[in-house]
Amino acid sequence: MTTPLPLHELDDLPGHYIRRLQQIAVGIFMDETQEMNITPVQFALLFAASQQAGLDQRTLAGRIGLDTSTIGAVVDRLESRELIERKVSPDDKRVRLLSVTPTGHALLQSVVPAMLRAQERMLAPLPADERSQFMGMVKRIVEENNGWSRAAKDAG
Repeated sequence: MTTPLPLHELDDLPGHYIRRLQQIAVGIFMDETQEMNITPVQFALLFAASQQAGLDQRTLAGRIGLDTSTIGAVVDRLESRELIERKVSPDDKRVRLLSVTPTGHALLQSVVPAMLRAQERMLAPLPADERSQFMGMVKRIVEENNGWSRAAKDAG
């Protein structure tokens, strides 16, 4: 005998809608940036690395909320496209410091307008006066639940 689940529809679950929203956000980003051949995670990594040259992979992973095992593969792909470079740290030979190359900076500059269009499209269903309220709520949910992530974002 099976016990019925205590819910009526997947549509009643915030996790279901959050997962769907993430799929939609990636789809819109990829649609807007298809000519640039960049993913949302690659964009986040390049953008964060461009803000402070010489960060190590672990610190950069913490800044963008990416697990340390995944960041290596993302850096590998960006390095193979000559968008980012790794250099051995003078302080610790086991640590690799990341810098965005001139080609990477040029790609970032070209991606920004498309990325901003994607953000606008994601929020388009909301009236303009509700967008900041929505973003405030999403940020609060993410920040207050950050510790539950397999790749918690560093506060700094």
